[in-house]
Amino acid sequence: MTKVWDGFIRGFHWLLVLAIVVLYVTGEEGYLEAHFVTGYLLLALMLARVVWGVIGSDTAKFSALLHSPISALKAIRSNESEVGHNPAGSYMVLLFFVLIFIQLLSGLMSTDDILVEGPLVAYVPSSWSEIASDLHHENFEILLIAITLHVLAIIVYRIKGKNLVKTLLTGKEQGVAATPKMRSGKLAYIIFVLFSIAILGAWGVQPLQALLG
Repeated sequence: MTKVWDGFIRGFHWLLVLAIVVLYVTGEEGYLEAHFVTGYLLLALMLARVVWGVIGSDTAKFSALLHSPISALKAIRSNESEVGHNPAGSYMVLLFFVLIFIQLLSGLMSTDDILVEGPLVAYVPSSWSEIASDLHHENFEILLIAITLHVLAIIVYRIKGKNLVKTLLTGKEQGVAATPKMRSGKLAYIIFVLFSIAILGAWGVQPLQALLG
């Protein structure tokens, strides 16, 4: 068994799943304080992932996600094991990065013109806030479609004999062609905590106080 995912990448994936579920539920049910706090923590998590994409393990780096469209098409047809994400999976990861950052940035600039507004509303023109508010809702629908496709891909790979969920739980995989260089995920978690403290300290004090009573 070869270790292909460090501890932060595994934790990042499941924390991301949890955050999106919480954001969906709190947004639909109107639990706005929890929605904002979760959004700020997700922003900190994504920023930590960006840093880790530069300094992290070989399979965590952004350079490992850059492949040609031809490579992606070959990966869809092939059943060979890759070190980390295969080229097709890399495209999905990059799509998720774009959609999630659009969701986060649009939320920071969104307002309902009554009670709730993001922390960046005061710094952008009102027309931008209107666009951001619409985009925040529409982009989430696109994100849900991408998640559905992602889940379907996992099911297809499971039918073909590759258990991607197990690999993301254990961090290990059989039959890979090379052994990637791993770094301890502890540093990335420290970066995540520092980003969380900074973002919550700047924007999250009021919703945190409301949540904690």
